[in-house]
Amino acid sequence: MSAPVAVIPSRYAASRFPGKPLALISGKPMVQHVVERCLEARCFSKVVVATDDERILAAVKAFGGEAMMTSPACASGTDRVAEVAHGLGLSGDEVVINVQGDEPAVHPRALATLASAFTDPTVEMATLVRALKDAERPNPNVVKAVLDERGNALYFSRADLPYQRDAGAGPERWAHVGLYGYRARVLSRLATLPPTSLEKAESLEQLRALGHGIRIACLVTLHESQSVDRPEDVPLAEAALARLA
Repeated sequence: MSAPVAVIPSRYAASRFPGKPLALISGKPMVQHVVERCLEARCFSKVVVATDDERILAAVKAFGGEAMMTSPACASGTDRVAEVAHGLGLSGDEVVINVQGDEPAVHPRALATLASAFTDPTVEMATLVRALKDAERPNPNVVKAVLDERGNALYFSRADLPYQRDAGAGPERWAHVGLYGYRARVLSRLATLPPTSLEKAESLEQLRALGHGIRIACLVTLHESQSVDRPEDVPLAEAALARLA
């Protein structure tokens, strides 16, 4: 089986930060940083930006990257990734890694860890988790992951889970890191499945997979990142990049 393909969904019309993929971070467009982190991971056969905007397409080509146009009707990043996978002719057990386009400081070793999940032929879908900090427990913007004894996801939530009834040492608590890998056949199926009630309630797309019986393997990473959701996040991302250097 060939090495995984990394696909970076990149949309211009973000409500909180229009044009975000082209925002300059340490002198480069954000999307360029994400492509460079993928190349530094040295585990992908191809790195492709999936976009619905000609400006992003032109910017990627200008720095020598590869990009594909996707339909503006794509409802999510997963749909955009699925469209690119189909366009590349990926099928069956071939692996696609969905790399968030707003994390310019994603650690290359975190990407390599996620890709390594698929050396196990039974893994259909995988993601990353990290240790949850106590201060993050009440924060709904930090998604919590509850795992079974084999390291597969039982549930994801914005709530502080699991509930601990008695005082004392509790179970390990995990924060979800929003990177996903899929077998191409699973990604194709996911793109056709309807949203579930839990997905809608939590506004967490990964609950669609769990709700329809798709197992999600969770691998632990020690590496944090810094997403860029608003213009004021740019200095934080630049600081995170400096720590990578």
